[in-house]
Amino acid sequence: MGTAAGGGARLPKPVTSALTPPVVALVRTAAAIARGGDELVRRRMVAALAAEVPKAWMEELLLQSFLNAGYPLSLAAFGIWRELAGPLADAGEPLDHRQHAVWEARGADACAVVYGRSYQKLLVKLRALHPAVARLVIVDAYGKVLARPGLDVRVRELCTLAAIAMLNAPRQLAAHFRGALNHGWTRDDVDAVLALLEEDLGAERALAVWELWAEVRERKTDEKRST
Repeated sequence: MGTAAGGGARLPKPVTSALTPPVVALVRTAAAIARGGDELVRRRMVAALAAEVPKAWMEELLLQSFLNAGYPLSLAAFGIWRELAGPLADAGEPLDHRQHAVWEARGADACAVVYGRSYQKLLVKLRALHPAVARLVIVDAYGKVLARPGLDVRVRELCTLAAIAMLNAPRQLAAHFRGALNHGWTRDDVDAVLALLEEDLGAERALAVWELWAEVRERKTDEKRST
């Protein structure tokens, strides 16, 4: 992936394939981790194994859960997974800090795809919060974790969306609704993800999430018409 001139993202081509059973199981696990509760996480992980979710996918989901759900919930989920899956056979990409330049470059590319035309505005806002925040987001979150090999970036984005839906963070959730579309998921795909999350969200929270998605969906449709 690369960024187009002027900082806009060069977006992946849209796809129309439906969510597969492994993707569904992984998304539901992402939501469970962010919601918390050992028994729920265990049930979702058992279901993921039954759905033949590749173990490498789950390992990567757990790593990115540190960003979306925080350390306490992610450490607890990692412990449950290790009980179910056994010892780690392949840790994937090593965390080698000599790769800082690689993390920075690929992090910028990955973040630019999620935020699209808003990417440069995002950087300005992050730098205004604190000089370190932009680098934490680009290098540590996107470059070091979210752009790791082992799990397709498109599936990562759906898992991020599912986790953030469990939180009271509407601005970030709206950004990742747009990010899912920017990654080539269809509106029907996002609808399907939200339907999966309703049980975990509860009726009142689910309604608020659906309403936010309706706003984003309508805005994206208007933008498409104006281009």
